[in-house]
Amino acid sequence: MTDRLAGEQPAESRDQSAADERFMREAIAEAQAAACEGEVPIGAVVVCEGKVIARAHNRRELDEDPSAHAEFAAMVAAARALGRWRLTGCTVYVTLEPCCMCAGLMVNGRIDRCVYGAADPKGGALGTLYDLADDARLNHRFTVTAGVLEHECAELLRAFFSSLRTGASEAPAEEGGVRAASTHSSKQGLAACQAANAVPAAAVRSCRPASRRVRRVLLAVDSFKGSASSAQVETWLAEGMRRGDSALDVVALPVGDGGEGTAEALCDALGAHPRSARAHDLMGQEIEASYLAFEKEAEAPGYASAGAFIEVASVAGLTQSSGSPAAALAASTYGVGELVLDAVSRGATTVYLGLGGSATSDGGSGMLAALGARLTDADGRPIRPGLEGLADVAHIELEPANEALRSVRLVALCDVTNPLVGPRGAVRVFGPQKGLPTDAVGDLDRHMIRFGALLDASCRATLNPPFRSLPGVPGAGAAGGLGAAVLALGGSVVSGVDEVLDLVGFDRALAKADVVVTGEGMLDEQSASGKTPLGVARRARAAGVPVIAVVGGREDRLDDIYRGGIDVVLPIIRRPMSLSEALQPDETRENVVCAGETVARLLRL
Repeated sequence: MTDRLAGEQPAESRDQSAADERFMREAIAEAQAAACEGEVPIGAVVVCEGKVIARAHNRRELDEDPSAHAEFAAMVAAARALGRWRLTGCTVYVTLEPCCMCAGLMVNGRIDRCVYGAADPKGGALGTLYDLADDARLNHRFTVTAGVLEHECAELLRAFFSSLRTGASEAPAEEGGVRAASTHSSKQGLAACQAANAVPAAAVRSCRPASRRVRRVLLAVDSFKGSASSAQVETWLAEGMRRGDSALDVVALPVGDGGEGTAEALCDALGAHPRSARAHDLMGQEIEASYLAFEKEAEAPGYASAGAFIEVASVAGLTQSSGSPAAALAASTYGVGELVLDAVSRGATTVYLGLGGSATSDGGSGMLAALGARLTDADGRPIRPGLEGLADVAHIELEPANEALRSVRLVALCDVTNPLVGPRGAVRVFGPQKGLPTDAVGDLDRHMIRFGALLDASCRATLNPPFRSLPGVPGAGAAGGLGAAVLALGGSVVSGVDEVLDLVGFDRALAKADVVVTGEGMLDEQSASGKTPLGVARRARAAGVPVIAVVGGREDRLDDIYRGGIDVVLPIIRRPMSLSEALQPDETRENVVCAGETVARLLRL
């Protein structure tokens, strides 16, 4: 592995090398996904502040797009995730040395660093044929680290083209080894390869050898909503698996994605304990609410030793709302802010907000008000609670709220990437589900647009935000716009499943696993957008560990699910029954136990 920067030769620390290998494995997982689609296996991820913010793989053939290179697509996705075209502070990890087009985009995007695996002697533009990262004639230069997991990256390409030649006699003769990586596979060869099922073979998946008997199974299952918690499902699966094979070592790790059941998963994994506090519910009634407090050793930069987890749904959830238009317009996140203040007053330095299941559409204005922010109308009076109050807002002052959260890290966990406003915004997409009248969402979205502009301006007056426009940041529309309020206070909106997996130490448990079993109540194409099973599968694929998903139900077509890293989907229903019957606790338990036994017997084949 080599590292260089124009005019310098920096020494790379052991920690940096370990991080580079970890993120390159994420890129390799994307390359494997490309191979499974019949594409040349090249993958990329973009990392900012120690987190993967975008990922992509080569899709030139499928999209018939000459620009659909892995790193090109990943950088475009990263710009959208950050809400800015400048990728300052970002590192691009890619399995093959970038070409002139992609290296040029790195220059224009102002990235800090590129890390690649295998060199490309036929098109490499970061040191092999050209060196665009260190060209004094260009207006930006960046660090390049070459050869990270070079053998694994090169072997993916060799195996792919070997399979292509085996499955398609018309594959171009010159496509062999790494030298073939920059050439286009023919449409005929691609079709023949896919038809022969050559691509998904073991040559392009780093799975355990089939002859090795499975000993350790890692359970990382989300809750079956309305039926059983994550811990319950895993307990029943383990019971069934031991019934099917008593020699299995089954390790249960309750997980979640920021929605229902996440608090219980964190409670089990972190040894957290509940705390009670008085707070107002979404309609302004005072209630006794609870949240989790925990202390843990820091495992990654930014993790604090004292933390709290607050489920937004505990004070502003759909189960507390009547669902009427009047309730949807008045529903407020004020109680969320009260719980945040209580946690901070008791020593929490990191506060996580689980945004799933909210019934509010107030843009987080209630939470901001509870934290001390001043939201007033043209006459200087406080605005009304809820979305209806946003029609009157004329001024927002965030300084008091920022002072209340001084030295506190606020993190919102969600599984959506919707912006605050517009066709995919909080009001138009989620409002009708919460009771807002469908024929009024256009007018209501205009209230949110006005609020978003004022919130953005107030944020810029107090902070130097990394985004170009707050309302357009992916995730700003989560929980009826609560994501935007978190961002305006200098907090972050992150993938719930990735954050939870980090908190519970998933990667450490994965390193010892032969197979991962994940799942949730209903697996469908929406699950690919950020739900627990796909978050688990991405990490398992990067580590070369096969994944089985045990689910309550599934859609007919799960193409994106399988491409995302899940190998087998196993529904739990053991005999014909109605949905209401299947949701009964005793039936759920027996179904899951039997599914666990089936998994164990499959693993013995």
